[in-house]
Amino acid sequence: MPVLELIIFAGLAAIVLYQLYSVLGRRVGRQPDPAAEAATVPSRPLERLPDAPDDGVHLTGLAAVKAKDPAFDIGKFLAGAKTAYEMIVSAFAAGDRAALRPLLAPHVMQSFEAAIDQREAEGRTETVEFLHPPRADLDKAEVAAGDLAQLTVRFLAEFRSRTKGPEGEGVDDRRTAELWTFERPLKSRDPNWTLVQVAAAEA
Repeated sequence: MPVLELIIFAGLAAIVLYQLYSVLGRRVGRQPDPAAEAATVPSRPLERLPDAPDDGVHLTGLAAVKAKDPAFDIGKFLAGAKTAYEMIVSAFAAGDRAALRPLLAPHVMQSFEAAIDQREAEGRTETVEFLHPPRADLDKAEVAAGDLAQLTVRFLAEFRSRTKGPEGEGVDDRRTAELWTFERPLKSRDPNWTLVQVAAAEA
């Protein structure tokens, strides 16, 4: 009897083990076939990424000047501008056209020359003496079409003017405030700046 029971239990155990294998040996539920899914799922169109911002930066002021001419030095420029200011004021007072011509744009030279001609026609002469070195401060900087730089300098100056005319001699101490605009192609081998505009400024 014990042997019969043992045989019966062994048979039952074999049936249970077979059923367990049948269930555990297979994936439960419907499992999608990756290959089939890849073939049946419609591919989405590639999304267009937003355009990257334009990296080009529009530089202005001294940054634009430095971008065109990395060797530009504002300290040296202002020192040169003060020298040019004294030279031009002195040459204008003396009526020295030869000294003025290479420093001025043609239209500025024409204006200066007209004033010199009028003074000479009236029989007047003038000399100037700077009481202090002029003060020069950058007022504006810009690069026009291409590489043409225009820098405007605000000058404060004190000088003594001595004049002679038909009525006699006169001495006049003056204090002036002016805006002078200098121009130069930054790619030019000529390092000199040209005076292209003179305007009055507030003291």
